[in-house]
Amino acid sequence: MPTVRDMIRKKGGEIFSVVPDATVYEALSVMAKNNTGALMVLSGNKVEGILSERDCVRKVDLAGRSSKTTRVSEIMTTKVIFVEASQPLEECMALMIDKNIRHLPVYDGGQLLGLISVRDVLKEVVDVQKFMISQLEHYITGGGR
Repeated sequence: MPTVRDMIRKKGGEIFSVVPDATVYEALSVMAKNNTGALMVLSGNKVEGILSERDCVRKVDLAGRSSKTTRVSEIMTTKVIFVEASQPLEECMALMIDKNIRHLPVYDGGQLLGLISVRDVLKEVVDVQKFMISQLEHYITGGGR
């Protein structure tokens, strides 16, 4: 099974982020512009937290707050769960299910490498399974002889 690093190589490691002092409205605009469901919250190169659409809905809209006046730092998740690039995808998927999270930062030797979503992981797992099935079909039918 491939590692998270393999998936990042295919997907790309672009990281969308905001600063802690940004408004939630600004963060949502960045998410919409880049078609992503989560952003890293960075102060320079230091990870301060992660912000998801789910955070925005639950901690702003449902709490009766305004996205234009609420700061990202007020609602972001500060205890960021992450994976190492060398970890197998199965571990990554199990962690996402166990912790009920949809986005995971990926680190390589202490450096932020990218951000993956449950959709990214699922797509990669399906692609690997399709490849294995085609190889098994090729083997069973004796293709290539």
